[in-house]
Amino acid sequence: VVKELLENAIDAGATSIVVEVERGGQRLIRVSDDGEGIPAGEVALAFARHSTSKLRTVDDLNAITTLGFRGEALASIASVARLSISTATAGADHGSRLETGARGEPLITPAAHPRGTTVEVRDLFFNTPARRKFLRAERTEFGHCEEVVRRLALARFDAGFTLRHNHKPVFSLRACTGVAEREQRLATLCGAPFLESALAVEVEASGVMLRGWVAQPSFSRSQSDLQYFFVNGRIVRDRLVAHAIRQAYRDVLYHDRHPAYVLYLDIDPMLVDVNVHPTKIEVRFRDSREVHQAVRHAIENALAAPRAGAVLAALPATAAHAASATEISVNFEQNRPPALIPRAQAAMQFDAPLGHPVADLGALWGQPRPPEREGVSTSGTPEGAEPPTWQSPASGTPDSPQAWLLYPSPSPRDP
Repeated sequence: VVKELLENAIDAGATSIVVEVERGGQRLIRVSDDGEGIPAGEVALAFARHSTSKLRTVDDLNAITTLGFRGEALASIASVARLSISTATAGADHGSRLETGARGEPLITPAAHPRGTTVEVRDLFFNTPARRKFLRAERTEFGHCEEVVRRLALARFDAGFTLRHNHKPVFSLRACTGVAEREQRLATLCGAPFLESALAVEVEASGVMLRGWVAQPSFSRSQSDLQYFFVNGRIVRDRLVAHAIRQAYRDVLYHDRHPAYVLYLDIDPMLVDVNVHPTKIEVRFRDSREVHQAVRHAIENALAAPRAGAVLAALPATAAHAASATEISVNFEQNRPPALIPRAQAAMQFDAPLGHPVADLGALWGQPRPPEREGVSTSGTPEGAEPPTWQSPASGTPDSPQAWLLYPSPSPRDP
């Protein structure tokens, strides 16, 4: 109910929406907006089954840009709850109020109301006890209502949202006009730690625009509770998109961890079908491969940027390393320490079999070597021979360990 009423308010062009809930929504759900309102002559038609004011021609079915279908949703809600609606349009002498009678027939009377619409839903499932007993606890049901408001607040930064439960304010968000206000809303809804670790994404390619925020791998989650993906302003959980995001994180995230992100995909409505799922939570793209590649490459590039910066910051600040970016990348490949060399290559370089240590790291960092058993060398080199040491080609002395700590460790997929 909350989802349908909020979508109607957004489709009506509202810039301020107030949601009031009592007892988790079982006693009362009231949604007020300052949208365009409903003309007095169309209020009763809004409750007719299979009617909508959001489609004008048959061609509109192939390019749906609205979130919901007003008439069918209101008719369904009125059949299981006590529903009333007050509305007024700009320039009207007065507003209109509609209430459903005992038999479900609409009763329309004039009423004073500012521009916009207020919908009240009381005693949900009062006439269908078999369905009412399947409702969860008050806290659980309100959690679902709060998540719906949270999703739409993340989808529409140009609108303000206020949520109250049992006459107590939960959050109040003003309409955002700048980047700072958007980030403030993001921190309020997703948490300040997410904003601190978030990387901005904004890529446009092949008619697909992807923007938003992705969290660094250090801010991974044990469950997928902080993943929001919007297609043309509609929240979706698409398998194609989820796979693309997992592929982008596969080299920087453990398998049992989940990434966090808030992403927006803008695409031509003609190239996406939003009617493939009853709740419109899934979509189908006409060119799914193009969308998959665009999402994956955009996130991979965003995640690679801070890692490249960490590598440059870890290089010693000496004249020998004050080279161009190209020279730095070449030197890094040629001068990697043994701990970062693939195992097969290291075994060939130090004549050590696979599975054995390839270097004496204690000698490498200038620390005392561990005690050796008789006849066995812990360095992986022949008995009596000097272990290999790592020396900088510029200074001729061992680099400090801090100089290499920020380099990324080898991927588990490396040989």
